[in-house]
Amino acid sequence: MTDDLLPGEFGAATRLSPKALRLYADQGLLVPAGIDPGTGYRRYHRDQVPRGRLIARLRALDLPLVRIATLLDLGPQARQAELRAWLSAREDRLRHQRELVEALDTDAAPMPGTPVLRPRPPRKLLSRRRHVFIDDLAAFVAQTREDIQARLRGCGLPADGPVLVHFHDFVTHDSDGPVEVAIAFTGSVEPVDDLLVRLSPGGTDACLPVAAADAVFPHILGAYEALEAWIDANRLVCSGGPVEIHPGTGGAPLDITYPVTVTATEGS
Repeated sequence: MTDDLLPGEFGAATRLSPKALRLYADQGLLVPAGIDPGTGYRRYHRDQVPRGRLIARLRALDLPLVRIATLLDLGPQARQAELRAWLSAREDRLRHQRELVEALDTDAAPMPGTPVLRPRPPRKLLSRRRHVFIDDLAAFVAQTREDIQARLRGCGLPADGPVLVHFHDFVTHDSDGPVEVAIAFTGSVEPVDDLLVRLSPGGTDACLPVAAADAVFPHILGAYEALEAWIDANRLVCSGGPVEIHPGTGGAPLDITYPVTVTATEGS
């Protein structure tokens, strides 16, 4: 009995197709034991069967080849630890996605407040901008608020204005913004470190106060959806990204606002 196996025999033993065997050979994951110089037939050794079966099982988990290459070089215990960590991360991701699906079921949820239009004055902002995921957002906002207030007080200026949190892109468990935290001020402040001064133009905001029960992620996404639907229904157009204002109006912990413009009515 020979220890050499032809690709068909090896494929049957490992449940790997000829196409898969060629791919794994090209990637260096499962290199044939030898190649016949006359026919070009690849030959595998029986000792390679366990490695081939392991590759097949790892691929069944939809793992990328780069990660499989790393796992193949680990011992059984270390490989099992890596796979359990990978599985835990996937379960967390699925849980986060389920939370988003449930939070965005706006048809089943009532409007969390009453949207209004209000003027937005031009203002100078002292701000910090950074990429953060949702789990780090609260800490970033709190620390930046403290740093901005300390800078304003150090310049002899009031520092008790509301905190403006500008979302320049989505902030979730998988998307990291960026986010800009700012406080409006009057007077003169020199930028320092990563605290910057910029001018914010005036305009009109669509505003929705958000109660404490609706202000926690991912539930707050429903409030965003409700305000966006109200903006569309009233023939308004968002002219920029959303801004959360802390604290909000009427005792709410925060307001969600969008800068908006009014579209022309039909026939005008």
